[in-house]
Amino acid sequence: MDIRSTELSALESDLITQETELKIVQREWKTAQSMYQDGLLSERELLEAEGQVKQAEAVLAKTKADISVSGVSKGRGTFSVIAPMDGYIITKSVSAGSTVSAENEPAFTIAGLESVWIIANVYASNLSFVREGMDAFVSALSYPGEQFPGKISSLSQVFDPEDKALKARIVMDNPQLKLKPEMSVVIRLKEEYPSKKVAVPSEAVIFDNDTYFIVVAGSDDDFSFRRVTPVGHHAGTTFLANGIQARERVVVKNQLLIYSELKGK
Repeated sequence: MDIRSTELSALESDLITQETELKIVQREWKTAQSMYQDGLLSERELLEAEGQVKQAEAVLAKTKADISVSGVSKGRGTFSVIAPMDGYIITKSVSAGSTVSAENEPAFTIAGLESVWIIANVYASNLSFVREGMDAFVSALSYPGEQFPGKISSLSQVFDPEDKALKARIVMDNPQLKLKPEMSVVIRLKEEYPSKKVAVPSEAVIFDNDTYFIVVAGSDDDFSFRRVTPVGHHAGTTFLANGIQARERVVVKNQLLIYSELKGK
């Protein structure tokens, strides 16, 4: 990006003046050294001449540093700003002819896409199933049938006030640059359990007072409710660690009404 600045133009002018002044004091210092060797100049006067050279060098170095921050000079107050890193432009806040200043938003945002972060919302109902270090598989509508492996690297401890969810960050490699900024994706988590779990339809699980329950139908069609501990769910199925045995009958219709009546007894 090329920019034109009167301030930078003034710095370029100062640079030319300072380079000339440095040459003058360097020449005077060489003359002072020769005169000192011939005994025509005191040591103090020699050191003063040397000090002028060092001061001129420092002023020139500062001006060069100030100019280099703005980019590569193309003359007449125009500078070419060079990106400090390799990557891809993901946001742009300027256009040709725009006025920029130090208080403006960054003109461009550059990011490398070989490794990407995916931010996922974790809602309260799923919090017990998600933890740091879990394997994650990401899929996108743009690549049907393809999954991208990753891992949850961090899980926030404060709920986002807008989304009402914790933020999970998934870090994954993106060597073919298929995943793009702001792309919507589907995230699936994988959990390995050391033993078999009982599976029930997710609609059978009742959440009440920070606890999970199910309603079970007995052999004589009498009902009771049980406290259960979900350990995962997938595609409409919830897996339970306790509270029910295999082949027991679980109520999936009017279960909330039955639960309320049993609880009120």
